Amino acid sequence: MKKILVFVSSLDGKTTKWDNPFVRSWSSKADQSYFIHLWKKSALIVAGSGTYDAEPFKPYEGQHIVVMTRNVSRYQTKAIPGQLEFSDETPAQLVQRFVQKNQPQMLIAGGAQLATSFLTAGLVDELWLTIEPKIFGQGNSIV
Repeated sequence: MKKILVFVSSLDGKTTKWDNPFVRSWSSKADQSYFIHLWKKSALIVAGSGTYDAEPFKPYEGQHIVVMTRNVSRYQTKAIPGQLEFSDETPAQLVQRFVQKNQPQMLIAGGAQLATSFLTAGLVDELWLTIEPKIFGQGNSIV
């Protein structure tokens, strides 16, 4: 299974503008369009709970979204069986589960914490990173 990590950062490596978790408030229209295109065509998407909390989302037809969290019970009422789930698995466990289901590709779309967890586990095959020409000084770092 190909695992693709995709996200946007500022020129100084920040994935949030100060304490604002809304990436759309500072990312370019071109990046937003590209991300929406990737999101819509992906059958399996993994996101972090911080990304979900900032902008809750629902899957498109035929998508399976896994939101990684340490507190699965907090999200139980938001789960949609077979489409939107909340998991406390490690990245390796999650990848193994979907490898066993013969899933060809996983889009990893989240912030610094999610990226770091997959990168340190050696589970990223490709990195698709948009670097916006902005300098924030403060905010969450890429890793």
